[in-house]
Amino acid sequence: MSTAGGAATEGGRPAVAGGGLLVVGEVVTDVLVRHASAPRHGTDTPARITTLPGGAGANVACWAVRSGCRDVRLLARAGAESAAWHREALRRAGVGALLRVDEDVPTGTVVALVDSSAERTFLTDSGAVLRLSPGDWAPSLLDGAARLHLSGYLLFGPTSRATAVLALREAGRRGVPASVDPASAGFLAELGAAAFLDLVEGIDLLLPNADEARELTGLPDPADAAAELSRHVGRVAVTLGDRGVLLASGGTVTGRVPARPAGAAVDSTGAGDAFTGGFLAALVAGAADVTAAEAGCRAGAEAVATVGGRPV
Repeated sequence: MSTAGGAATEGGRPAVAGGGLLVVGEVVTDVLVRHASAPRHGTDTPARITTLPGGAGANVACWAVRSGCRDVRLLARAGAESAAWHREALRRAGVGALLRVDEDVPTGTVVALVDSSAERTFLTDSGAVLRLSPGDWAPSLLDGAARLHLSGYLLFGPTSRATAVLALREAGRRGVPASVDPASAGFLAELGAAAFLDLVEGIDLLLPNADEARELTGLPDPADAAAELSRHVGRVAVTLGDRGVLLASGGTVTGRVPARPAGAAVDSTGAGDAFTGGFLAALVAGAADVTAAEAGCRAGAEAVATVGGRPV
């Protein structure tokens, strides 16, 4: 499926830097479990447990605002039991919350197990996330948008996948550049690399981490994977954690941006979302890819020093 390409145009005219960012993604309730020692099977393990608003799409939107983008909107689906809480959290962060309320299924929940190295493991109940439906979408949502960003989690369920395809097609029709975060190496393995790449073929920007890039290409070297992925989409930015970011386009690695010093890392939850938010905010402002990647790395460094997936 051919979607939005690299030329940022609206109605045949060049898009104006500084326009809006529309994120189509998810809100979830994050239950963060920080444990200093490995969980002990069949008994208690001391931990610090916090409940926070999260979700990859929502996190990206919040970090884009934090990084200077003034018009950020999020389309997502939340359960009735917590929709007001999530809407208020987004409002406080400066995000325009376009939340569709699900009366039948609760908001998605993620239990994030964060170990002493700040690395996290997720236990995911998608809840209302994958019920974002074509009826929740309207082409007018792209009015005033300089870019569309899609959370790849939506591609892992048939109903939300249909909605994501509608959004990408409308962005392509209008010439609005689209980006996708593949979201989960584990879920990618279930969907299949070929199916995922067919869905995102021709988008402007793909933002995988190293594990997702390997899963999508079968190539162990992230640089080789980045180059290969850039044959399918306009540009690729592969995040490598504390080793920075690889940029690629046209089948070639075009740049390497080092990570920013992060100070004391306490939680890597949302670090990739922070990078994406910072990167997209800079692109919306008219920055070149390397400059945008540097902005993303700054946001990522702030994120790993923060508990939870959003700026505080």
